[in-house]
Amino acid sequence: MDWNDTVTQQNRVLLSKFLDKFSLEQLNTVPKGFKNSIFWNIAHTVVTQQLLTYGLSGQPFLIQDQLVAHYKKGTVTVHKANKKELEELKSLLLSTLEQTKIDYDNGCFKYFTPYTTSLKVTLSTIEEAIRFNVFHEGIHLGYILAMKNYL
Repeated sequence: MDWNDTVTQQNRVLLSKFLDKFSLEQLNTVPKGFKNSIFWNIAHTVVTQQLLTYGLSGQPFLIQDQLVAHYKKGTVTVHKANKKELEELKSLLLSTLEQTKIDYDNGCFKYFTPYTTSLKVTLSTIEEAIRFNVFHEGIHLGYILAMKNYL
């Protein structure tokens, strides 16, 4: 496992602990001064990783389209997640990373559509997308660390 995989996996373990520590009500709460809930931020990391890797490579997602629609860039918390969605998110946190690693090692990401992020960083390869995802997930961990103090 390379450094990017290790960092992303460790981040996902931390995110999983938030899902276990807080009640569903707390996970769904949008604290004053924030646009989204802890649940939204965690689901958004899963969705974004899928969009950056599978989406830009023209591969089918490992997650449901509805999850993408609710938690992609530009969305906000509009509904409260239920217990079933919480259990699904817990499962997806690590399973999507494990499958992405397998698919990467098997050469599934042969094609890549360049994409310029909102930070004006152009991703031209799957490796750049994976590295950018590490940064992106760190941003959302930071939001969650700030938000937890308001619950």
